[in-house]
Amino acid sequence: MYYETIFIVNPDVSHENTEQLTNDFVAKVEKAGGRIVKREYWGVRPLAYAIGKRKRGHYVMLVTDGPAEALSVLERAISLEERVIRSLTTRLTELTDEPSPLARRRSGKASEEAKAEASVEAGGEEAGA
Repeated sequence: MYYETIFIVNPDVSHENTEQLTNDFVAKVEKAGGRIVKREYWGVRPLAYAIGKRKRGHYVMLVTDGPAEALSVLERAISLEERVIRSLTTRLTELTDEPSPLARRRSGKASEEAKAEASVEAGGEEAGA
């Protein structure tokens, strides 16, 4: 059974500390006999409404597979962590290898920026010739 867990980390925490926190959660799931199928960092995004006077947060998604005990270990670790301001776990009916819509949008922006930089550089070379 696959489960998708999305959690939001306090925006005052650095990206490196968010990654370390996520690594700790992954280690706890693996120790409990589960495995992480997919892991995505969605970046700092605005919240739909203020939570604890915070209007932004680091969004992280984990897709887990394994026994129910592994999921309960993850949810307990998230609930005890003060830096996590909100979380949600849902059961997935099917697993896809495609990135989530937010990850696709982020990678699309990155590829558009790379194309724009390449066209600017190519335009600069033509003007200099």
